[in-house]
Amino acid sequence: MSNRRTSRRAALLAVAATLLTGTAFALPAPASALPAPAPTGVAAAALAADLRQRLGEDRTAGSYLDASGRPVVTITRAADAQQVRAAGAVPRLVTRSAVQLAAATAELDRSAAVPGTAWVVDPATDQVVVSADSTVKGAVLDQVSRTAERLGAAVRVERVPGVFSARLAGGDAIYGGGYRCSIGFNVRSVSNGDLYYFLTAGHCGNVASTWYGDDSMAKPIGSTTGSTFPGHDYALVQYTDGSVPPSAVDLHDGTTQPVATAADPSVGQSVTRSGSTTYGRGGLVTGLNATVHYAQGTVRGLIKTTVCAEAGDSGGPLYSGTTALGLTSGGNGDCTLGGTTFFQPVTGALAAYGVGLY
Repeated sequence: MSNRRTSRRAALLAVAATLLTGTAFALPAPASALPAPAPTGVAAAALAADLRQRLGEDRTAGSYLDASGRPVVTITRAADAQQVRAAGAVPRLVTRSAVQLAAATAELDRSAAVPGTAWVVDPATDQVVVSADSTVKGAVLDQVSRTAERLGAAVRVERVPGVFSARLAGGDAIYGGGYRCSIGFNVRSVSNGDLYYFLTAGHCGNVASTWYGDDSMAKPIGSTTGSTFPGHDYALVQYTDGSVPPSAVDLHDGTTQPVATAADPSVGQSVTRSGSTTYGRGGLVTGLNATVHYAQGTVRGLIKTTVCAEAGDSGGPLYSGTTALGLTSGGNGDCTLGGTTFFQPVTGALAAYGVGLY
């Protein structure tokens, strides 16, 4: 009898230790409580975003799509599991909330904001992931490492090859200011439907007032009317010609993909990018609201992905099916070895300029 009590006590202590270390784990559901098949893709991302908003930042660390495309919503209170399941998502209990992870990010902003670093919340591991490129070394790397160590398990540091850079020069090619960039999405004014524009990257908009459709710069196609970089990375260019086709992505095979709506993606979502250098490339969203310290300046609120890109792809569209998601900003690596690419959310650009897809 004594041995059984000892074994039971040891088992309980082991469970308690697991909880205290902050290990994230899925909450099992009784068979009678299993939800109907969960949505996937864009619908899953929308459901996850709605649940995050309903729970609030003190009761969730975020959400992501699992390998099968199901929405997983993190929770900090086991009592919220039923609400998440009832909505059609999978609950996952974690230790740290979005509020706590935001505090860790704020400390990184204060103490480790050096060129060549980037950070983003990873809801799957309930951590802030700090990426340091090849230029971060010596005393600067020590500074980043000390800050991460001070924040404990809330932060993990990873080294990435290459250099984080805003990639100048990206869909269909446009030329201006000695650079090549790409058209992101065609848009028009919400208040005046006769004014047509396209979106591209802000670091592109900063370098040219007039854009051309050919490298000899003989065919002007538009003029920059607004550009923001750093801080954000979007620009608005008004078309010279009023006859502009509806929003679509050039697939670089003689066909296009119509784009009808704009939305924010979810971590784990499959996405595709188009650019004038490397054309169509696919991958996964690995983080949202990322901060990137380019040598050219700091940009916040970006989408982090595994999609590759190269110089010339800047400003090009990120999309999923008929949904517009982002504009190519920058990253590291290339499409031979792979790398990380960051995107400006298109919803922020649309709101900033008072334009919409059509």
